[in-house]
Amino acid sequence: MDDRQGGAAREVALLFLKLGTIAFGGPAAHTAMMRDELVRRRGWVTDERFADLMGATNLIPGPNSTELAIHLGHDRAGRRGLILAGACFILPAALIVTALAWAYVTYGRTPAVEGILYGIVPVVIAIIAHALFGLLRAVIKSWWLAAVAAGALTAYLLGVNELLILAAGALLAAAAHLPRRPGGVHGLLGVPMLGVPMLGAPVFPDPTGGQLAQLFLTMLKIGSVLYGSGYVLLAFLRGDFVDRLGWITSAQLIDAVSIGQVTPGPVFTTATFIGYLVAGPIGAFLATVAIFLPSFVFVGLLTKITHRLRASRWTSALLDGVNATALALMAGVSYQLARTALIDVPTVAIAVISLVLLWRTQLNNAWLIAGGAAIGILINLI
Repeated sequence: MDDRQGGAAREVALLFLKLGTIAFGGPAAHTAMMRDELVRRRGWVTDERFADLMGATNLIPGPNSTELAIHLGHDRAGRRGLILAGACFILPAALIVTALAWAYVTYGRTPAVEGILYGIVPVVIAIIAHALFGLLRAVIKSWWLAAVAAGALTAYLLGVNELLILAAGALLAAAAHLPRRPGGVHGLLGVPMLGVPMLGAPVFPDPTGGQLAQLFLTMLKIGSVLYGSGYVLLAFLRGDFVDRLGWITSAQLIDAVSIGQVTPGPVFTTATFIGYLVAGPIGAFLATVAIFLPSFVFVGLLTKITHRLRASRWTSALLDGVNATALALMAGVSYQLARTALIDVPTVAIAVISLVLLWRTQLNNAWLIAGGAAIGILINLI
């Protein structure tokens, strides 16, 4: 039994180390790549289970794709898998961002990555589109859920806050079952808003110790209360590190967010960059640990209830609504990404060819991303 568990833990570590190295494109792309590897290629979980975990992680604060990785690791290899999946998914990005932060501090700029991204992003769009079609049948189980998803996508494209869309989708789906047993309304209302009363609150008081302690506790606070996209992260970081503490400038913050977005792995490694600017390598390490630590705690607690969410008619309906809304948000992100990335014949061709290869072959995402990067560099040189 121990040998089997050890083998599963090694599988989890190697897989998420690879994903952390090649997962460009933000949370929607990360989710698509995890689905391709764990559902399509390895069969570790079903599409239904994957969708449930994807929806459940939307109920808690923190970086959703990282939390999905942590939860998938737990499903495969228990507590060891939980820790290994998260750590291995975060580690490559944290190391890359630390290196770029060193270059930024040393040379006053970051290495150019435009050519690489030119070829990679169209591949990422194809990966997301493939995942969306694969999840559609598992998530959209009725006309009602289709309507919820359509409404969520419309609201997202109109600029409505993602958290409000998610909460509304969950409650609308659950509301269809409430008239049968009205006694459970109050319990349902709180589920999709776990942690929201803390949003923006000073969960941890300003420490009286040194700069490193303040850096750690500030990042820990942000990781504990943050819902939403990278733009929400930008607002939190600006409020704490630019306005309140004055440790970095607005220009440095924008550079930090840009690095977090163009490197593989979680966008939250923006914190790694800021930690390096504030206190060098030890600052980068502490900031990274602090902003991701709450995710491990939240998912560890969430694993105790995810199996029960399907046991009740109400919570099952609520999870269906979360899943449909999350799928709609994923579609909205991919649409916006496509509008900015598919700008000419080569980028469209890369996306179409990648989608065909995903559809017709078992080719690994890593090869597609490497091919896109090579094409981007070649076109940039020409």
